[in-house]
Amino acid sequence: MSIPAIGVRGLRVVAYTGTADDRPGTKIQDRGVAASPRGKAGGVGPGEIGNFIITGHRVSHGRPLEHVPDLQNGDHILITANGTVYDYVVTRTMTISFRKPAEKAQQNAAVPGYPGAKPTQPMITISTCATIEDHAAGNFWHDALGNPEHRINKIGVLTASHSV
Repeated sequence: MSIPAIGVRGLRVVAYTGTADDRPGTKIQDRGVAASPRGKAGGVGPGEIGNFIITGHRVSHGRPLEHVPDLQNGDHILITANGTVYDYVVTRTMTISFRKPAEKAQQNAAVPGYPGAKPTQPMITISTCATIEDHAAGNFWHDALGNPEHRINKIGVLTASHSV
């Protein structure tokens, strides 16, 4: 994965079966790479109809997604997989609370933000912690896996793809 606007280049993304930030995803992220949940409760692969979810650390383990909050609408997220480059463009930001199952469901939904909606296009969710913002507000809560209360999600849509 590359995100030119924030200097991310060639970040490895490892697929796993599960949901965003569950135990397998956390173990993958702790190696300094990004994780992509797949399957019935997770997301889809790059270029597929639905929500391609990628999570990664912002304040630890090499901080690969340190500057994700700085992404603006219109910035590009480039995913290279199986000889194809998928170009997603950021369209909005969604912040969710890990304390609220309904909000976690919005992050993992096939249409980001809309659990139960049927997807009609390939979308991407880049998700990382809001530790800095939570701590600045005096919120030091975290779950059993060390996730802070809030996640910052940058949502995008696939605009182009081409062979490499």
